[in-house]
Amino acid sequence: MKKQIILVLAAVSIIAVLFFLGKTTSDKKIVAPQKETSPSIVDGFDIQKFLQSEKIKLSPTQVEALAKIEENISKNDTSIQQQQILLNTANFWKDSIQCKELYAFYISEISKLDYSEKNLTFAAQIFLTLLRDEHDPAKLEWETDQAVQLFSKAIELNPSDEDLKIGLGSSYVFGKGRNGNPQETMKGIQELLSVVRRDSTNMKAQLVLGIGGLVSGQYDKAVTRLLKVVNTEPNNLEAVAFLADAYAATGEKEAAIKWYTLSKRLANNPSYSKEVDNRIKMLK
Repeated sequence: MKKQIILVLAAVSIIAVLFFLGKTTSDKKIVAPQKETSPSIVDGFDIQKFLQSEKIKLSPTQVEALAKIEENISKNDTSIQQQQILLNTANFWKDSIQCKELYAFYISEISKLDYSEKNLTFAAQIFLTLLRDEHDPAKLEWETDQAVQLFSKAIELNPSDEDLKIGLGSSYVFGKGRNGNPQETMKGIQELLSVVRRDSTNMKAQLVLGIGGLVSGQYDKAVTRLLKVVNTEPNNLEAVAFLADAYAATGEKEAAIKWYTLSKRLANNPSYSKEVDNRIKMLK
């Protein structure tokens, strides 16, 4: 059974953490800094085209079930009725089809109708969870845009909420920043810095700042931030794993091996241990 670890504003499997850290079978450095050149152009993801392509895959029974739900979407119902219809549609794609993208899309549509901080934040966090485990560049771009828009709208309603700012910063770092856009990474870092300048003990922000340093090639800063987190939260698996990666990137092999070994104990997961063992072999 896979051990789950808590990520910023979302729970993602440990295998997702390994993907973000990089493939251990590569002969490149464990973590490569972002290039200074412009990010590569990614073909856009069209949610409506994606919706149509997913509908084609439905069975006759599923088509009928969805049609019953959708038949009232375009009618002049009250906002509350519309939200319920959209929620039913979202749950159809989530429960019957297990399509995370369409679930997120319809949940975000509900938040636009309701426009409350609670619903905007809920939708934003769904997109943040998606983008943290996203492998497809086009979907990652779309998910980032959605998360950024939703967190930004929630912040407009509650400008003093630090968790919302951390969510926004995380969306930039784990989204287009991870996709090779250093400007997006810096946007995220600035959001996170606005939090730690007011409260240096906010470990959520410190963690993502450390990861942002790793993503942007600022390894020494990444080590400093991540050490602060693991000293405060010694059982924080994600912080320990990224700290090991940061040390590996700086060439401090012994320190990297120390933290990789600790991450294996914290994870207690055979698949993770195998990946980490491969990584340690690369260092040696």
